[in-house]
Amino acid sequence: MSHAKIPLAGVIGCPIAHSKSPQLHRHWLKSLGISGYYVPMHVEAIDLEEILHSLPKAGFVGVNITVPHKERALEIADLVTDRATLIGAANTLIFRKDGKIHADNTDGYGFIQNLRQNAPDWHPEAGPAAILGAGGAARAVVASLLDVGVPEILISNRTRVRAEALQQEFGRRLTVIDWVQAGNMMDDASTVVNTTSLGMIGSPPLRVPLDGLRKGTVVTDLVYAPLKTHLLIEAEKMGCITVDGLGMLLHQAVPAFERWFGTRPTVDSATRAAALR
Repeated sequence: MSHAKIPLAGVIGCPIAHSKSPQLHRHWLKSLGISGYYVPMHVEAIDLEEILHSLPKAGFVGVNITVPHKERALEIADLVTDRATLIGAANTLIFRKDGKIHADNTDGYGFIQNLRQNAPDWHPEAGPAAILGAGGAARAVVASLLDVGVPEILISNRTRVRAEALQQEFGRRLTVIDWVQAGNMMDDASTVVNTTSLGMIGSPPLRVPLDGLRKGTVVTDLVYAPLKTHLLIEAEKMGCITVDGLGMLLHQAVPAFERWFGTRPTVDSATRAAALR
């Protein structure tokens, strides 16, 4: 007599206690009536490979990967999607029935979907995008913005060399701007994105001058604690269209949940409420 395994998924990071993913996925599992579980797992770098290879034996169908394991997870995987290769990191792993680990990155997808849902009149091709930061999140944002037709990206990072590395990789549509000049990027930008942790609870404030922002510019912050960052509050005052960062977290989770549990969830106000609980 065979018993169907209860599908398990989760998120692996170090630290992980702050993650909102468990309450998000649990909300979807419950509201869709799926008998599965999603758990947070604190895993040290030295144990990552061993853990990833043993989870499928315990009934895991996949996991999300967060800081600091996104690059390493890509190396461990047997199969990698084009977008994960381009971004250079994996945030989603699918454990296939044949034992292979399939790596994907849905961060860029989540970023774009969040803008499309919450700024429906956004036209990526309308003008340049100005990006603050050049870390892992910035890579996903750059790749996805180029993919949807943004003509030019102005990028600025406190450590200039990291922005230059992205420019070398993604090519001539990227222009690196000195951090002290970052405020000037906003003058011509149709889209402004903060991918740094500046402005987050417990992090230093984002001190970039915002007086160059123009009415109608779409401004988004990947920081979602607080939901309304200083950047978004100021941008709103100046007549910009603002989109908070929570939606990116919600939307990047959709393809993963669908691959693991076989049903595509929707991002609505109940989903947002569940993530903020």
